[in-house]
Amino acid sequence: MEIDPRRLLVLHEVASRGGVMRAAEALHLTASAVSQQLAQLEREVGLALIDRSQRRVALTPVGRVLAGYAERIEEELSEARRELTRFTELLAGPVSIAAFPTVIRHLVLPALETLAERHPQVVPRVHELYGAPALRELRLGGVDLAITEHDADESVPAQAALVSHPLYVDEYRIVAPPGWAEIPRTVADLGGVPWIAGPPDQACGQALERLAALHGFTPRRAHLIEEFPPTLALVAAGHGVAIVPSLALLEVSAGEVVVTGISNVGARSLGVVTRVSRARSGEPGPVQAVVIAALREAAQALGARVGKRYGAPRRRRFTWNGQASPGTVSRMGPGGR
Repeated sequence: MEIDPRRLLVLHEVASRGGVMRAAEALHLTASAVSQQLAQLEREVGLALIDRSQRRVALTPVGRVLAGYAERIEEELSEARRELTRFTELLAGPVSIAAFPTVIRHLVLPALETLAERHPQVVPRVHELYGAPALRELRLGGVDLAITEHDADESVPAQAALVSHPLYVDEYRIVAPPGWAEIPRTVADLGGVPWIAGPPDQACGQALERLAALHGFTPRRAHLIEEFPPTLALVAAGHGVAIVPSLALLEVSAGEVVVTGISNVGARSLGVVTRVSRARSGEPGPVQAVVIAALREAAQALGARVGKRYGAPRRRRFTWNGQASPGTVSRMGPGGR
């Protein structure tokens, strides 16, 4: 029995992405070409790999077994490609970075300038992805690094396949409308005001939950917004207060919102996540390492800029869900904006 490993990789994409169309997009093939590759693989093994009796593409038990081997082959090939960079004199080649808007503007763009100056043979490609989709693409090999966030005062579940490299701690601020007659000055003032809140699976939403639980108030969520620009627009228009990271405030004009003096609100921790390399004991590959170094350099400059505008961070560690808040996190769970 001869099995073409290239067709196994096609099966791997179909299995991991949940369909022929998505696999075709990832492989830069037509859906017809992917279907033909699968049919040829079935002829090679003499067994059905795809259950065609259902509307959605589903693997047969044999297909699932073979897809498991295909996944291991893809992991070995990815590892081999990363290891080969050790033997090149110049750091070179493509590297894909998953990130989200505030990070792209304030960290990734400066890092790209540094890479262009110091490592012109490295070709970065930025994908706007956030949270679980970014980590899924990282696991599948669609991106090489993913920048994620989590509430710095909440522990993150360990995950064996990924490792996070600390990047930046972005302090939260509570902002209020400039037109309000009574601006909240203490945490005690926050219980009766309307909130523009983030979703509970995002770091800002988790920060509001933690703050409310610690101080015994129930936030009145008037609006549920994912992105910071519309959040700040609603605040500026007088619709409520919000918790936002300092980076988001770099994009609003002075006086557009009021940054309250309420301290100890918490922070979000930004990290650069990579796949675990068996050959490197979890260390990133050479190209990934220079990208991380450039991002950390940008983060250091950004910290000085934010500190000049808002002053030194004033925060303490909290106890949350019975555990002290972590300092740095090495293993990442899902999520992050």
